[in-house]
Amino acid sequence: MNILYDPHTDTLTLSFSDAPIAESDEEKPGVILDYGVDGAIVEMEILNASRRMANPQEVNFRVATGTASA
Repeated sequence: MNILYDPHTDTLTLSFSDAPIAESDEEKPGVILDYGVDGAIVEMEILNASRRMANPQEVNFRVATGTASA
């Protein structure tokens, strides 16, 4: 997975694969999902990212420990 924040366009892009994009849908205003030919999500774009999150230039990544919460 790759994450790119472009401050010039204020767009945050999460790329899940390198597959070509076959279709795009704006699921919610300002949130675009890009799909491959097989229907899998290839990318998610968040427009006006700085208005939607505290700091789009900061990324925190965690892996679940395997213990489920009730």
